Amino acid sequence: MKAVNRRTKLFCTWLLLSIAGCSSDPVIDASECVNELSAQEAQDGWRLLFDGQSLAQWRSFKEEGVNSGWGVENGCLARLGWGGDLITREQFEDFELKLEWRISEAGNSGIFIRGDESERTIHYTGFEMQVLDNAGHSDSEDPSHRAGAYYDMIVPDHDTSKPVGYWNRVHIIAVGSDVEFWLNGRQTAKFTQGSPEWQALYEESKFTDRPRYGSLLKGHIGFQDHMDKVWYRNIRILQR
Repeated sequence: MKAVNRRTKLFCTWLLLSIAGCSSDPVIDASECVNELSAQEAQDGWRLLFDGQSLAQWRSFKEEGVNSGWGVENGCLARLGWGGDLITREQFEDFELKLEWRISEAGNSGIFIRGDESERTIHYTGFEMQVLDNAGHSDSEDPSHRAGAYYDMIVPDHDTSKPVGYWNRVHIIAVGSDVEFWLNGRQTAKFTQGSPEWQALYEESKFTDRPRYGSLLKGHIGFQDHMDKVWYRNIRILQR
C-alpha cells in the first residue's frame, strides 16, 4: 500500500509540474517595449496612444475603465487574461495609425478601426486588420483570415507577416471613405467604404447579418481579445 501511495504522489507531482509548464505564459523583455516618437513624427504632429506605463487613453468595451484582462507588461500593452475587447476612449475620423504587434504561438488577435459600442461587440461595426500566427493557427486556412488581411473581406496577395517571436509593423490610413492596410512595409488591403466593390465583398462575407457594419466614418480604435496572448507597442496616431 505504501508503494502504491508513493507512486500516486509521484504521479500527481509530475502531473502538476506538467500542467504548470504548459500553462506558463511567455513574457516580453522590457528592452523590447519601446514606445516613443521619432523627432520627425513629433514635428509632424503624431502622438502616442500608449506611453508604456498607463492605459489612461484606453478602456474595455462598454466599460468605464480597463479590466484586468489587459495590462502593461514590461512596457508593452498586453492581453493578460480574459478581458473582452479594448478600445480607445477617443473616436477618430481621418487618421494614420502606426503600431507594432507580436503574437504568441498559435495566437489570434485583431486591430479594429471605426467601430462603436452600439452592438454587442466592436466587430459588428468596425473593420478588422487581422493579427495572427499564420504558421500555427488554423484560421490561416482561410486566406482572408491571415495576418494583415482586411478580415473576411480582402485577401493579401502575399504573406508579409513575421513569425512568432518577431514584431510586425502596422500602418493603417483612413481618410474619408478610403482605407489602406499595410503590414511590414507592404500594402495588404485597400478599399473604399460603401463602394460597389466593397458592397460585393460585404455580401459574400460573414457580416451580412450586421447592417451597421462598415457604415461609420468615425469610431474607436480597438484590440481584439481572442483568448490568446498578444503584445502591442509604439502605438501612435496622426489625425488628418
